[in-house]
Amino acid sequence: MSQPESKGSAQISAAVNGGETTALAVLDETLARIEAYDAVQPQIWISRAPAERLRAQAKAIDARLAAGDTLPLAGVPFAVKDNIDVDGFETTAGCPAFAYTPDHSAHVVAQLEAAGALCVGKTNLDQFATGLVGTRSPFGIPANAYNRAYVSGGSSSGSAIAVAAGLVPFALGTDTAGSGRVPAAFNHLIGYKPSKGRWSTRGLVPACRTLDCISVFTHDTTDARLVDGVVAGFDPKDPYSRALPERLLEPHRIGVPMPGQRNWFGDAASQRLYEKALAVLAERATLIELDIGYLQEAAALLYNGPWVAERTAALRDLLERDPDAIDPTVRKVVEPGAEISAVAAFEGQYRLAALQREAETMWERVDMLAFPTTGTIYRIAELLAEPVALNSNLGFYTNFVNLLDMAAVAVPAGQRDNGTGFGITLIGPAGSDSGLLEAAEDYCAAAGLPATPALDLEGKMETVKLAVVGAHLKDMPLHWQLTSRHATFVGSFQTAATYRLYAMADSIPPKPALVHSDDGGAIAVEVYELDMGAFGSFVSEVPAPLAIGTVTLEDGSTVKGFVAEPRATVGAEDITALGGWRTYIAREAE
Repeated sequence: MSQPESKGSAQISAAVNGGETTALAVLDETLARIEAYDAVQPQIWISRAPAERLRAQAKAIDARLAAGDTLPLAGVPFAVKDNIDVDGFETTAGCPAFAYTPDHSAHVVAQLEAAGALCVGKTNLDQFATGLVGTRSPFGIPANAYNRAYVSGGSSSGSAIAVAAGLVPFALGTDTAGSGRVPAAFNHLIGYKPSKGRWSTRGLVPACRTLDCISVFTHDTTDARLVDGVVAGFDPKDPYSRALPERLLEPHRIGVPMPGQRNWFGDAASQRLYEKALAVLAERATLIELDIGYLQEAAALLYNGPWVAERTAALRDLLERDPDAIDPTVRKVVEPGAEISAVAAFEGQYRLAALQREAETMWERVDMLAFPTTGTIYRIAELLAEPVALNSNLGFYTNFVNLLDMAAVAVPAGQRDNGTGFGITLIGPAGSDSGLLEAAEDYCAAAGLPATPALDLEGKMETVKLAVVGAHLKDMPLHWQLTSRHATFVGSFQTAATYRLYAMADSIPPKPALVHSDDGGAIAVEVYELDMGAFGSFVSEVPAPLAIGTVTLEDGSTVKGFVAEPRATVGAEDITALGGWRTYIAREAE
């Protein structure tokens, strides 16, 4: 197994309905893919349906089709996050001590199955859907499908990986603070979070009952729209279901955060990819920079305000009966809610109402928002070392959406050098779901995104790209320091036109100094790739006044590279006009 299965839900359903294949044949192919990937990441599942039970269900679907039925999801396999009830499975919410066997499937699951879909298993999650990381589960840590050193995102971690790895064409997640969007971004997926109440949440273990949404991961908007067409609608048995009218969305004016309010948490790749995404959007609409301070204030209410008590209410019995059964980080998040007073809860509601009024005013200025889904991504080891603060960083652009009653579609927007995905989220007012999905489709078609990288099936070696500008260039005196470390040549490039190049005085062998300058020029460099250990040993040998910093290339991307302290220019010749070290060496040789 090397790449995700290319067939989506719409293709599978068309083929099964059209008699080109059968639900049973699709199932057998699915089970084979799951077994193969289980050798790589068994942590994505909490429970799996027995093969014989699934085969019986597939045969029943084939029998219905033979009798003349047409099913919108005929034979389509799917996965369900294990805080959503499915008949025949335990529901654990990521906590064995909480597990129970439901009497029947959640409303949305029942609709999907009635439409011909087959639930093959229940997926792992951040326990009780509390987290955006995918590291808070006793059932293991599902790693990013494209670089297993990095988080999958959460809380719908297993569902996202099941789709990203091509095991199923769609999977249900949930979204309270971004759990259906963050994993989509990190794994190159569509993550559709409908308007609150558009999809029934009956049969969902609540995180924050007034905010929770069931969501879906797919590879494209066609499948997201197909699933929405099956499950959207008013459920009179769900007190939070709403009969929402469709709200027209024509995104001629797109709101984006003011540059000074864009937080990248030190991730230059995310910044560059977002700016590229905005350039695509700017060709189709007017971008309007917004002061997002009030959105951030609303977001803070979720974990620093009285809504924490809603999470506590969902877990009250277990907190009293067996608190040690709860993941320590999750317990740290939810326990303080027991101390929140009714007065504080009402004060929080009053403030949120005021912030919602500001949001309503915002929709008079813009038709849609286009925000980064996250500002960065983290390694699993980093999240385990700092689980609360780094998790909070991942919710910077997501936490306000449900509180302010908005719909959202996360879409891919490029990839980092490490293979992990970057995404943007298109956000609209409640009821704008269909328009958001159309806008997402339009963006994806226009963006010209690179091919999704290969799945990480063995654990990728961490590498670093290094720009060299002088004595380490090919055929230059110090090039051996790269070849001896098995560095791989990536290519010849130009820097951004913001550097000056100096030939240092009294340097043996002759070496240049690259210095950032707003009135500089573009300088020729060569870029090499080294594994982390080799890069570390290389850096340890770089002598002052040279250093290794971050160099911006002509296309706006950044790599590590040689830079210099100010003292390197003392007595040096400014050779910026020559455009590179090779030209200088050739001149000196004349």
